[in-house]
Amino acid sequence: MAEIPPRILATPEAEALIARLTSRHGPLMFHQSGGCCDGSAPMCFPRGEFRTGGQDVLLGHVAGDVPVWIGAAQFEYWRHTQVTIDVVPGRGAGMSLESPEGVRFIVRSRVFTDEEAEALAAAGEPLRGDGN
Repeated sequence: MAEIPPRILATPEAEALIARLTSRHGPLMFHQSGGCCDGSAPMCFPRGEFRTGGQDVLLGHVAGDVPVWIGAAQFEYWRHTQVTIDVVPGRGAGMSLESPEGVRFIVRSRVFTDEEAEALAAAGEPLRGDGN
């Protein structure tokens, strides 16, 4: 059986921005709703400012302990992909913490191999939010 691959990663550039934002705002979290416009971008918030619930799936953590959540409906579309948070020049989403930085978080993805998908399936479903 293959090692269980992470569902979420971050590029070194994204991790550097996350570190800067953490130093200014304290612990952070990401959420991606899968909606149109800003909802399709990963949104960065002070941890706890965005309330997660049963319709949110925890993809994992980046930059140490920063949780990354995704809406359950979007997760169903993306469950077969490994998601990587990256940062590019441009204006961030209106409510996301990187907005005034002149950059924005984006996601890149790749499809899991058959072996990786089998390992993830054997590991069971990812955690869901509980409203805390």
